[in-house]
Amino acid sequence: MTRSFAILIAAGGSAVLMLGALGFQYIGDMPPCKLCYWQRYPHLGAIVIGVLALAITGRLFPVLGALAALATAAIGGYHTGVERGWWEGPTSCTSSPIGDLSTEDLMAQIMSAPLVRCDDVPWELFTLSMASWNMLASLALFALWCMAIKRS
Repeated sequence: MTRSFAILIAAGGSAVLMLGALGFQYIGDMPPCKLCYWQRYPHLGAIVIGVLALAITGRLFPVLGALAALATAAIGGYHTGVERGWWEGPTSCTSSPIGDLSTEDLMAQIMSAPLVRCDDVPWELFTLSMASWNMLASLALFALWCMAIKRS
């Protein structure tokens, strides 16, 4: 496997995982929790890093891509532990800026927002949640990034 092909598959894998997450969110009507969002950020970084790595030779970008894949795998593993009750998840929540909303508009926005808990499993396949599948897929992407590093 060439360096470019490994990078293309690794970055493309992150893109496919992001499309899957967005599909679950918008088509499957499964809003993400805070940890789900955290898992997305390294994938977005890996996609950008992949584009740069294809244009620029050297080991820097494949190393960064490997770190991004490892980061999202680690967050997926942490999220899996939260879902299975092995440890507690974050207690804080995020919200959008208030802006120029009236008190009534703000209360309506709060009341209509979906409550998404990190310890609930909205979907699973073969007893593995989306977070678990993300962890496994991201470890495979990490291996591809490592192949690209070796070929750099």
